[in-house]
Amino acid sequence: MSPLERELTRRFYAAYRDPGLAVLEGFHPARHALAFGARLDVAVTYDRPKLLALAARLAPESLAGITEVLAEVSRERFTRLTRRTLSSPLLAVSARPDHDLAAALAERTKPVVHLHRPRNPGNVGAAVRVAAAAGLGALTVSGQDPWSPIAIRSATGLQFALPVAQSELPDCGRPVVALDAAGEPLRAARLPPDAILVLGGERHGLPSWVRDLAERTVAVPMRPGVSSLNLAAALAAVLYAWRAAFFEREGRDPW
Repeated sequence: MSPLERELTRRFYAAYRDPGLAVLEGFHPARHALAFGARLDVAVTYDRPKLLALAARLAPESLAGITEVLAEVSRERFTRLTRRTLSSPLLAVSARPDHDLAAALAERTKPVVHLHRPRNPGNVGAAVRVAAAAGLGALTVSGQDPWSPIAIRSATGLQFALPVAQSELPDCGRPVVALDAAGEPLRAARLPPDAILVLGGERHGLPSWVRDLAERTVAVPMRPGVSSLNLAAALAAVLYAWRAAFFEREGRDPW
């Protein structure tokens, strides 16, 4: 191992353990981090021409932020650093954004989402991606780190687009809307615009104490015999029904 590879290995292994840093596995998490104001601290590739061609084709605005810190390593060393197979030859580290979660929860102009003890970090990342696309105010999750490399990769780095934190269900004065199979059929037009929408884990759903806190408990109507939706798919169904119902009624987006 060269001195450069030894130093890069030290920095990446330290980044995986540092709660203030995000390890970005692949090109898309890095491009979104840069698009939402991050700066890469370090980046490595085993195939510089392939990476730069990909960036030039998909997000040329990301080239400067990548190339200014980019180092090339052997494919073997890259594989040791990533811990998993990546579809694009980039691994990078950035500081996590300094989002003010308390301020976002207090603002009450946009809904927020809480995920209660999901089991799969990939599902957490997919839910972050939906929340970012829908323009929510924040996302919190208990029992999982939404900044784990797997969650970041699944979210394509969109943790940088909104406040995202590991937390128990926030006590922030917002009306609680629980999404649960036992709830009333969803009528999105009646959802309070400043709600905190709570979704349960993939296997056990929401505990009774969360349902007891809820102002409303709603369910996504489904064909008989279909037992459930993926966590992120259920979230997307609710959020986009909510937005569409509001737009149809008011002629503008709800938030």
